[in-house]
Amino acid sequence: MEIGIDSFAAMFNTDSGNSLSDKDSMAQLLERIEQADRCGLDVFGIGEHHRKGFLDSAPAVILAAAAGRTKRIRLTSAVTVLSAADPVRVFQNFATLDLVSQGRAEMVVGRGSFIESFPLFGLALEDYDALFSEKLSLLLTIRENEFVTWSGKFRPALKDQPVYPRPLQDPFPIWIGVGGTPESFVRAGRLGLPLMVAVIGGETHRFRPLVDLYREAGAKAGHSPERLKVGLHSLGYVGNTTKEAVDDFYPGYAAGMTKIGKERGWPPMTRSSFDAQRGNRGALLVGGPEEVAEKILRHSEALGGISRLTFQMDGASLPHETLMRSIELIGEKVGPMVNGKAGV
Repeated sequence: MEIGIDSFAAMFNTDSGNSLSDKDSMAQLLERIEQADRCGLDVFGIGEHHRKGFLDSAPAVILAAAAGRTKRIRLTSAVTVLSAADPVRVFQNFATLDLVSQGRAEMVVGRGSFIESFPLFGLALEDYDALFSEKLSLLLTIRENEFVTWSGKFRPALKDQPVYPRPLQDPFPIWIGVGGTPESFVRAGRLGLPLMVAVIGGETHRFRPLVDLYREAGAKAGHSPERLKVGLHSLGYVGNTTKEAVDDFYPGYAAGMTKIGKERGWPPMTRSSFDAQRGNRGALLVGGPEEVAEKILRHSEALGGISRLTFQMDGASLPHETLMRSIELIGEKVGPMVNGKAGV
């Protein structure tokens, strides 16, 4: 199983409570990607947001900077908000990243969990799904064809138009990022694209029927089981001990989830709710190395096998040095334990 980190390039506070500058936040993020590479992690993903407090509106640029400072780790978006983007430019950006990184680039495309990109780019929210479906079709057409002939509703048609540069990898890896919409799982399966499931709350095993829909749709479309890979994106953090991890993670996590909850109508985060999420079936991967490794294997079993697991640690406003240490623990202890116990 591949183990990695996803980041939303969130701007953190210092120990004194003051906010870091954008420049320092970005410098620290690049240091964390270097750390993940040194510690043997398989993948690092950068999300895409267009709101205050996040520095990831141009993930391909961040990943290109990271490519020059790393040697082996794969570099991906997490996710590219394709509904609000031009697929031609998305492909060109990530094809360029693939060349810069010498074949280490990927992208995870999705519709995004926030909606501020729609008014920002002059798009209608009622076209939420139709935009994604059409733009995914164009992106896959560009991946398969150097000269593109295509027409749709939301973008001018292309007639035998070449798209350059071409990536080093052929085919270029494109994953579909999904939340909890059954149609999204079926679409990914039908297209035979690998699936990245974001489980940020609840109990992970409850996503099994949706993952089964994905695999069934893929099989009906004639895709081999090996092609239908499933990844899991989870909120998490690894400390030296479980107590240390909980003490570090909970305060910032509770504050962050309560703030987002005000936007989305969720109740405030409580310690009892956090403890339930951290339990055997809960989605949170927070604890010491052995505890987290065992839970990852339980998640994999619950979903019928996963090939990739990425930690998302930004939500707890943890200091840079704390995150650096957690990345070390994930790379040097959690990953080997997961793959050793899994027989890989």
